Amino acid sequence: MTTYKDIRGTHIKTVTTDPPAPVNGQMWYNSTTQVMKGLTSNPAGAWATGGALNTARNHLGSAGTKSLALGFGGATDPSTETGKTEQYNGSAWSEVADLNTARRTNGTGATYTAAIAIGGYNSSPDITYNQTETWNGSSWTEVNDLNSGRGDAMCNGTTTSALDAGGNTVSSPPSRVATCESWNGTSWTEVGDLNQARDSGGQAGNAGNTVGLVSGGRDPSAAVALNESWNGSAWTEVGDMNTAIRNNRGGGAYNSAISAGGNTGTYASDTETWNGTAWTDVTGLSTARQNGTMRAASSGSGIYFGGATATMQSGTEEWTAPVETTVTFTAS
Repeated sequence: MTTYKDIRGTHIKTVTTDPPAPVNGQMWYNSTTQVMKGLTSNPAGAWATGGALNTARNHLGSAGTKSLALGFGGATDPSTETGKTEQYNGSAWSEVADLNTARRTNGTGATYTAAIAIGGYNSSPDITYNQTETWNGSSWTEVNDLNSGRGDAMCNGTTTSALDAGGNTVSSPPSRVATCESWNGTSWTEVGDLNQARDSGGQAGNAGNTVGLVSGGRDPSAAVALNESWNGSAWTEVGDMNTAIRNNRGGGAYNSAISAGGNTGTYASDTETWNGTAWTDVTGLSTARQNGTMRAASSGSGIYFGGATATMQSGTEEWTAPVETTVTFTAS
């Protein structure tokens, strides 16, 4: 990256007012305030450690934001599913009411007090679920089922307007599907299929069932980089991810999204952000892992938690996008 030193050399300029658009590395002395300042930036963004889940697990659903999140369901080992639900207050997780049906589940929701758990599967016995449950901030309620039970689908939206795309009909051996269903707050309706059948990818789209994004995933067993955007009636292939990856998780809006974690042949920390046109590689997760869960308002702020390596993970990481900060230097 070009810095101020590259452009202007090593001399510090004296000014009477701070420059309106300083560049990374620039320093100046403000003679009016008699203060020396400089601009520093973190161009790749950063992950920070948050509070750990009470129950380590993978394949869980989630809702909310970086500071107020909900995690539910999942698997605590390769053959044991759970219905446990936990709330995050920005620093610690606390247990609340369980799902009615323990499962590895998909899930979404705009806030931690309004979530929807969609389908999922159980490894023993090997079955998929079509059950749908909604969360009101204190308990789960069973509502109308999906038309077809699926696990490892990609979902986004809210409790009144959601989209559930792709997935698999059985987990061993997995049979990937392109099926997509739309939720109107009361019932599910089958809509346009994905262009490529797959499961275990990232997802984004906080606005409901009219827009969405599905990125990466597995078809039939290999990782893919394919990225598809939903306009309310059809899926369109848009700019591919930089790295083919499966078991990644995503969040954000359809035009400002983030994907993190996964598997590229080994557990991955890869993180990419989407600006509506192209993906950009940014700082990876501190702990490489797959099949966790992620919530984000946009590509600029998010939370990733749970997942698995050789063991189940309970860790939480909080994402902050690239930022620029003006710092003041003092003599001592």
